[in-house]
Amino acid sequence: MRMGKGDTVINAVIGAVVTILLSFTGFSPIIGGAVAGYLQRESRRSGAKVGALSGVIAFVPFLLFGFLIFSLLFGVGMGGGFGLPGGPELVIIFFLIFPLIIAWNVGLGALGGYLGSYIYEETSA
Repeated sequence: MRMGKGDTVINAVIGAVVTILLSFTGFSPIIGGAVAGYLQRESRRSGAKVGALSGVIAFVPFLLFGFLIFSLLFGVGMGGGFGLPGGPELVIIFFLIFPLIIAWNVGLGALGGYLGSYIYEETSA
């Protein structure tokens, strides 16, 4: 099986892995999306789509890690350990913070995918 043009899911997964590995940079969705868009070898619109999909896929491990951390902190806090509050803070996290993080990953991934497709077009001409 040959990776590359038209393998949208595979290219998005590769971009997501790059996003996760470079997550310490803060702008890793752009880099991961650019990798996915470059590998897509299609129009800039397709590059943006595969970059956005890369951002969605990359969000899944972040979400799982976030749930683990919050369940440990708030679970211990409700049991009298750290005394961390729950309730309204959890609502803010789940309904405000997580959607913003998803928008960050998807938006920057789409931008990166667009740029990756642009770079492919310019270097292959």
